Amino acid sequence: MGRTLHRLSPTKVRTAKGTGMYADGGGLYLQVKATDNGTINKSWVFRYAIAETHENGRQKERQMGLGSSHTISLADAREKALKCRKLRDQGIDPIEARRADHANAALEAARVMTFDQCRDAFIAAKQAGWRNVKHAGQWRNTLATYVSPVFGKVSVGAVDTALVTKVLQPLWTTKPETARRVRGRIEAILDWARACGYRDGENPARFRGHLKHLLADIPEVRRVKHHAALPYVEIAAFITELRERPGIAARALEFTILTAARTGEVIGARWDEINLKSKVWTVPAGRMKGEREHRVALTDAAVAVLEAMRQLRQNEFVFPGDRRAMMSNMAMEMLLRRMGRAITVHGFRSTFRDWAAERTNFPSEVAEAALAHVVGDKVEAAYRRGDLFDKRRRLMEAWAEYCSEAPAAGTVTALRSTR
Repeated sequence: MGRTLHRLSPTKVRTAKGTGMYADGGGLYLQVKATDNGTINKSWVFRYAIAETHENGRQKERQMGLGSSHTISLADAREKALKCRKLRDQGIDPIEARRADHANAALEAARVMTFDQCRDAFIAAKQAGWRNVKHAGQWRNTLATYVSPVFGKVSVGAVDTALVTKVLQPLWTTKPETARRVRGRIEAILDWARACGYRDGENPARFRGHLKHLLADIPEVRRVKHHAALPYVEIAAFITELRERPGIAARALEFTILTAARTGEVIGARWDEINLKSKVWTVPAGRMKGEREHRVALTDAAVAVLEAMRQLRQNEFVFPGDRRAMMSNMAMEMLLRRMGRAITVHGFRSTFRDWAAERTNFPSEVAEAALAHVVGDKVEAAYRRGDLFDKRRRLMEAWAEYCSEAPAAGTVTALRSTR
């Protein structure tokens, strides 16, 4: 039969039906079809019977395409047919076996995700729970800058210790804080990928018990960097200068200092959080670092700032932005730079805390509560039911008074009677 196939020509196709089947033996056929435009298509077919029978008792026949004769030679077609016959000997349907292989291949392809793809999926899954709206951008930017050029296009399952250290070693001594963040973000994404089934084994970005033995021990990596703060003895002069400055950023900074609040709490402040009658600002849990609602006692000086802002009200935000509803988180920092001050907005919280510790008799827990610091000791936190609000109000009133006119050096602001 092999010789017949070699001598086959288009003229031998049965033109009545436009098709012809030429047997090679063992279930292998050359199928010849004439198309409507007169061309001839030739392809290899494996024909076999399966256990399922017709009503007349005959076994059902199936045909499995093996490819075009233009790309599959006779020898290749015979090899494919041989594999099909071996499957039939095992009771396996070759067509169903091929479908299963394709499905497994598609599943395996779906499991192969690059590190960059996992990065994007991780950020999309996590960013809804991040309080800082800029957090997702920071993650994406640092990883795109330092990780993507090295193994961003590599399958996440193939990321190993050598690739991770290739990213970290150039940063470890020159930019230790950046290296710490990058390492932690790589570790988080690889843990996520393992949980999703995209990789197996240990996390090569783990520091303790792993990278710690491969990278230099640099104390600066773990050293806490404190925010530059203004000495409390200079706060009154600073407030006087600040009140001479026009603009919303200046009013927001004054309000931040008087309330000892964080930047995110202030720029996100909404009018429905403010009760001017009772002089209370209630910051929702979603905007607090400790994820707990926080009441802020408003002094007369803080209320004066709010009254001024109410005259300029544009939207629901107390301190609106120039080009968007909410003021930029960098507006107050830029104001400090224009004032020639090498300090940070967050540093004013340290100014307040130093003043409370060194110039007043208020208990430490009152000052900590005013700063909305979470109580470290779980037992103490369990027994402390209140928020020391009345005591905090007296502390903030003393702070506002000090900011307006600093007392002489060496004096102490006494704790007022609780009666």
